[in-house]
Amino acid sequence: MKRQTRKRIIFTLFILSLMIGSFTLGNLNGYMARSAKAQDQVQKRPAEFDLFWEAWDVVQNNFVDRDELDATDMTYGAIRGMLNSLGDQGHTVFFTPEEAKQQESSLEGSFEGIGAYVGMENGFFKILTPIHGSPAEAAGLLAGDIVLEVDGEDIMGQEQWEIISKIRGPAGTTVALTVVHPDEDEPVDVTVVRDKIDIDSVLWSRIPGTDLAYLQITQFAADTGSELITALKEINAAGEDGEPIQGIVLDLRNNPGGYLQEAVRVGSQFLDEGKAILHSRDAHDQIYTYYSMGKGAERETPMIVLVNEASASAAEIIAGALQENGRAELVGETTLGTGTVLHPFTLSDGSVIRLGVTNWLTPDKHLIKGKGVTPDVVVEQSPAVDMIDAITLEKMTVDELDASEDEQFAKALRLLQTETAEDVSPQVVTRQGK
Repeated sequence: MKRQTRKRIIFTLFILSLMIGSFTLGNLNGYMARSAKAQDQVQKRPAEFDLFWEAWDVVQNNFVDRDELDATDMTYGAIRGMLNSLGDQGHTVFFTPEEAKQQESSLEGSFEGIGAYVGMENGFFKILTPIHGSPAEAAGLLAGDIVLEVDGEDIMGQEQWEIISKIRGPAGTTVALTVVHPDEDEPVDVTVVRDKIDIDSVLWSRIPGTDLAYLQITQFAADTGSELITALKEINAAGEDGEPIQGIVLDLRNNPGGYLQEAVRVGSQFLDEGKAILHSRDAHDQIYTYYSMGKGAERETPMIVLVNEASASAAEIIAGALQENGRAELVGETTLGTGTVLHPFTLSDGSVIRLGVTNWLTPDKHLIKGKGVTPDVVVEQSPAVDMIDAITLEKMTVDELDASEDEQFAKALRLLQTETAEDVSPQVVTRQGK
């Protein structure tokens, strides 16, 4: 018995030693594989990268104002410079951890700030449009305003989201903007009291004196698709004397874009199932197509779409999809041309690189980036014009509508009424004759 027991013990120890050896060898092989992969990545880094560290050391060792040396700021600045060299300005972007949170909150429909859509144009930071009822609108900021200073600080040359972080802040606090209004030469100071901004991304109103609806999408936020379905149900139930709405003016002007999936959801409401909404082409020239899905709520009602130079990103996707599928004519100005699919890469400290990983193409595979979407009917209009929107339209009389300076809206209305052959009041006909 003792001899058999001894043999069993020796046999067990032998098996354990093999298991431990195999486990150790597996870990070693895994470690060696990871080390080889890491070494391979290091070897693939360009020789020019050594130049960066050379410059870093020069600055660290010789810059006279020692208190100004901040490794984090220098690193973030280097990342921004690298991304700027890609030529995707206004789209591919770097966010600090705080800026990343601010950007995310703005697309979730609520944030604290002045309440305005903004963007970069030819190196200038501009107010694309104040949000209706916002502190920015109440303070007198206008669409097309060029911002020169924030709280007395010159912002020329700063990144878009760096400027936004200076303008945003807690509700109840103030920020002073030095701006140049459209069609004016002298800058003025505008003080804005920040507030909590709640954004409805889809708004609509009946057009006075008609059986037509005005539908406005202000951005493509997290709930835009759901908001649109609700609005379309309300529109379909809004006809007078039981008659349905005969046509829709869809306004995408000053829409800065947003989530790609929401653009697909929006497009699916207007285009027959299986129709291409957009194509995306990646760095390896692979093309993926996004199609209209499910049962759309509004695939037959005649529609005209309004766009302008501040219609961007997802707004351009929808404009191009409706135009090239023959669903609607576009009226206004060529869109901004920011057709890149951005993918967020979160870095170890919570900062984010939103990198253009694919280009958006229209259904006919026309590149949007740098070109924009050209409307069927071009109507140029100053940014200083008070444009029709859903909130103001809801309170307008036919006479007030007739007196509006918004020629883009007037042209869209004229085309839609021609298409629907609708009887309208004499005042609206007079307005359309301009």
